[in-house]
Amino acid sequence: MAKSAFRGTPSGGGMNMNMIKQAQKMQTELLRAQSEIEEREFTARSGGGAVTATVSGKRELLRLEISPDAVDPEDVEILSDMVVAAVNEAMRAAESAAAENISKLTGGLNLGGLGL
Repeated sequence: MAKSAFRGTPSGGGMNMNMIKQAQKMQTELLRAQSEIEEREFTARSGGGAVTATVSGKRELLRLEISPDAVDPEDVEILSDMVVAAVNEAMRAAESAAAENISKLTGGLNLGGLGL
């Protein structure tokens, strides 16, 4: 009878059951964290509050509010810039919250490309 290449594991298995359980627990926690982020809303303002953008944790634009004072038919470009700035900042807030949750769960371990 040949001996196992791994001491203490008669079948020569790879991961032990404790490691598998820990990985499953982490996967469950990551999925829960992702779900929580997807349910949240993130809001950002630009132009001194003239433009407000709200995005979901799924990175979808939910609302865009524009103050009537921000609408200048002679200078639509500034309004466009404020809209882009507000939407981008709200998206960054959503990304940051997702990254923070992942970091808490993984203890800073980079698991690469989880895309939460």
